[in-house]
Amino acid sequence: MLQAVQVARAPVLAPLDWVVITLYVIIMLAVGLHYSRKMHNSREYLLGGRTMQPWSVGLSMFATLFSTITYLLLPGEMVLKGPVFLASIISYPIVFVVVGWLFIPTFMRLNSASGYELLEIRLGPSVRMLGVLFFLSLRLLWMSVIVYTTVQIVLIPLAGMSAAATPWICTMLMIITIIYTSMGGLRAVVMTDALQTFILLFGAIIALVTVTIAVGGVHVWWPHQWDPSWGQLRWIYDPDGKRSVLGAFMGAMFWSICTYGSDQVAIQRYLATANIKAARWTLAVSEIMSMLVRLLLAGLGLALFWYFKSDPMRLPPGKTLQSACDQLFPSYIVSGLPAGLSGLIIAGLLAAAMSSLSSGINSTCAVIGTDLIDRYRSTKVKASHSVLRDRIVSVAVGLSVILLSSSVPFIRGNLLELTFKMVNLLTAPLFGLFFMAMFIRRATTFATLVGAVVGVIVVVAINYWREITSLEPPIDFFWAMPMSLTCQIIVGVAVSYLMPLGKPRPMLK
Repeated sequence: MLQAVQVARAPVLAPLDWVVITLYVIIMLAVGLHYSRKMHNSREYLLGGRTMQPWSVGLSMFATLFSTITYLLLPGEMVLKGPVFLASIISYPIVFVVVGWLFIPTFMRLNSASGYELLEIRLGPSVRMLGVLFFLSLRLLWMSVIVYTTVQIVLIPLAGMSAAATPWICTMLMIITIIYTSMGGLRAVVMTDALQTFILLFGAIIALVTVTIAVGGVHVWWPHQWDPSWGQLRWIYDPDGKRSVLGAFMGAMFWSICTYGSDQVAIQRYLATANIKAARWTLAVSEIMSMLVRLLLAGLGLALFWYFKSDPMRLPPGKTLQSACDQLFPSYIVSGLPAGLSGLIIAGLLAAAMSSLSSGINSTCAVIGTDLIDRYRSTKVKASHSVLRDRIVSVAVGLSVILLSSSVPFIRGNLLELTFKMVNLLTAPLFGLFFMAMFIRRATTFATLVGAVVGVIVVVAINYWREITSLEPPIDFFWAMPMSLTCQIIVGVAVSYLMPLGKPRPMLK
């Protein structure tokens, strides 16, 4: 179960910390107010007029997908399992080529704010609605986990508040995000995401520099051998179901391809640029920033590992390095940083959270407005009314996230496990729908739906093997997406050729 930070002394933020945090919130609201005056229709609100610059949209995509969960889990995973997770970086060039040349050109031919229109063009309305259901479930749960994690693990303990204040702080965080997102649309989201990228990057640098100074230099925390606490290093596969280098690589590669190739959060950003070349640059900027920040946070995790290992008295009371892995970074913010710098790091954590929440709200609004409301509306609404509708939907989505966040305390597992098993549960099944639509010429509605059912069954079985069978899982959760997607595609293709119920629709030109 997710736990709050425990520290040896009562956490107290200096007045300067509160000034920094307050200034950050004011800037976010000011950006939303500025762009609210430029919203004239849904195209502006949801796609920024399709004239946005690749560098800013790329920073926005990075900041969106790089949430507080990732900001906290990477140092914790380095402490718990060592540098195994760094194998994910090797997949970045492969992801760029696959998504940039196989998926982006198809998305850029769409004349819609939502990528899920492609599913109906190729496979019919039922597949489109299944894709919408997968996406909404995925992103609403994702935002709920982000807001709860940010408040419960970071803000509440670092500010010295009672745990009873969690729902109120969750509500306040969401209200601030709802205000600037609903006012300024995608332009406000992209601009605030760009600012938040630099804030979270600066926060990671500050944390790494200060902990490095505290332990005596990089040469002190840099690992010269594999630490026994990380377990035995496995390169290909571990029969006991533990982490392996190949598993980390495959899990990250499949997650990236599935997300960049089917998630409205990514598709919406491609569509906000002018052409295919600009969309590819957007993807490149996002991947470069992701690689840079992951390396920074990996170094921070190794530094924190040595910082707490060299003096166990620094650990939260009653905790070990392994049991407190996700709490060490927030704990260091309170107990290890000089007064005044804590606010900068907390602003970085807030930036990671709010960038994901704002983009999630805007993308969810685009799907609800385009795929559910406009899809079944018989009359076309006025441009001014469409903006008002989108703002109302944005507020409704934000309020739904507040309600869903109350269920997150019942989810068990460390942050990385939580992310793969819960937040990304439907990532591969969603992408499987797009794979069938884009690459299987003989794909039919029936075959695609059967394949999707198989994909969901496989990913649930792997992720929840222990809960279903009461036995230790034979396969690590890193393999859930590759195996479920493979099974989904094999079954979908086989049924398309062996049981072609229905006539395949033409490919998108």
